Amino acid sequence: MQERIIAGEALPGDKELEVTLRPQRLQDFVGQERAKANLEVFIQAAKLREESLDHVLLYGPPGLGKTTLARIIARELGVNIQTTSGPAIERPGDLAAILTGLNQGDVLFIDEIHRLSRTVEEILYPAMEDFALDIIVGKGPSARSLRLDLVHFTLIGATTRIGLLTSPLRDRFGVVARLEYYQPEALQEIIFRTASILGVTITAEAALEVATRARGTPRIANRLLKRVRDFAQVKSEDMISVDTARGALASLEVDPLGLDRSDRQLLTALINNFGGGPVGLDTLAAILSEDAGTVEEVYEPFLLQQGLIMRTARGRMATSLAYRHMGIEMPAGLEQMEITGSE
Repeated sequence: MQERIIAGEALPGDKELEVTLRPQRLQDFVGQERAKANLEVFIQAAKLREESLDHVLLYGPPGLGKTTLARIIARELGVNIQTTSGPAIERPGDLAAILTGLNQGDVLFIDEIHRLSRTVEEILYPAMEDFALDIIVGKGPSARSLRLDLVHFTLIGATTRIGLLTSPLRDRFGVVARLEYYQPEALQEIIFRTASILGVTITAEAALEVATRARGTPRIANRLLKRVRDFAQVKSEDMISVDTARGALASLEVDPLGLDRSDRQLLTALINNFGGGPVGLDTLAAILSEDAGTVEEVYEPFLLQQGLIMRTARGRMATSLAYRHMGIEMPAGLEQMEITGSE
């Protein structure tokens, strides 16, 4: 499914509120200062040269603003954006139809670009490098190659797993930006902005409480704020207090570190059922009734970043921090094991 957005117009396809919550300009985008500063330079330089921006690859964990940044880039350039995803482009003809429909300087945003099929990816190479499409017309002995010229465009690819991109595709991106998890202070600023758009007021302490439990992710921060707002409205509170925020988050089973029930279920099983590990990824996925890819892409990054689990050659292990956070007695020698890297 593709979505075409005309510069300056309202964005279709999303709920009006969700669109409003997305910042529209780089100056309104909170956090990711290094990536944002570099993008601002590249965008200004492209506009000064009156050229299309070089192809951009955005990568990092889910929910950090890759789609929002892609839309902002198009708005800053003053061009149209067409959005799609890797799984949606099933055949080379699908990609050809999208590319031939672009106007000069337009942005094509492909989410989950690591999931493009190999045949589609090979069609993309000359399109990115030479702005041309090589199409085979006919079959058998009468088949011939036909080259179609394309307008200059900017491809923005987004991925949560840059390691799955092939080297030929990755090397064709002139701008590569990594998005990092947010600090609580930056998330607090995002929460204030979202609260203003939602028409609610929140104390600084309550905003920070939500921010610290948002796993460093703006998408989660906004989702938690909406649910905290619900609790405050039912209680007829004009301003969201820190006590209401804590009570709402406790009801949502989000602990002070930002772990939810599934995270704690994983750590509890890892510690109690398997003695802290090592345990294979498939086993952890079965515990959570999830597929291995979801555990690896959604649950593990934050747990690894917080130092609650570690990966070894034999599987995942719970760390001493996990034992302390879960209030479970640590086995003797675990901390020394972590220091030495022994299994």
